[in-house]
Amino acid sequence: MTRSSAVQPKAPVRRQVRTDGATAQEQLLDAAQALFYREGVRAVGVDAVVERAGVNKMSLYRRFASKDELVVAYLERMDDRFRQRLEASFDKQPGEPAKQLVQAFDDLVERASAPDYRGCPFVNVSCEFGDPAHPARQLVERNKQYVMTRFIEKCQAAGAEDAVELAESLALLLDGVYATSQTYGPGSGPLRAASRLARTLIEAASMRSTACQGNQENS
Repeated sequence: MTRSSAVQPKAPVRRQVRTDGATAQEQLLDAAQALFYREGVRAVGVDAVVERAGVNKMSLYRRFASKDELVVAYLERMDDRFRQRLEASFDKQPGEPAKQLVQAFDDLVERASAPDYRGCPFVNVSCEFGDPAHPARQLVERNKQYVMTRFIEKCQAAGAEDAVELAESLALLLDGVYATSQTYGPGSGPLRAASRLARTLIEAASMRSTACQGNQENS
């Protein structure tokens, strides 16, 4: 029997794995999150997202009419996860609003010290999209409004003399952590100083409030 006439082993049949709509959407969002967060939104094309997700381009456009819609969905996911993390930090110090705020910074500094941390996705996106009317920028505004609202509530509960002023100071410190994580690097001195500065700001605001109450009682 010649080599050509021998029965050749059959190549294994490659099975076609059908991906349902919900699974495909999760795969696309997972891919978008990984790529957009690491490399930037404008630097990543839909082809790269599709390739990483393991689906075809038609699957992407059946769920997202444009790249902008995909960006918005990515930011909505990141916003949800940010809120979950912030509330989880608060929950570690029940009934202690001042400690809750410091805890939020403790947890953020730890997270920002991870090697793959790339800062705040909302700050990153705001640098990429200059038009404040762009849907991505509107998601940035929504996230920052949430931060400010929750900080003001906690500052009021902590007895700050001026809750809005303290919340604004803490919001500035928050964005400073995001930037410092990328400039000075994970575990750097400026990054580790964030929790200490937050505690100092909160204690100073509370002391002013206590002093004002004492003056009013003595007047």
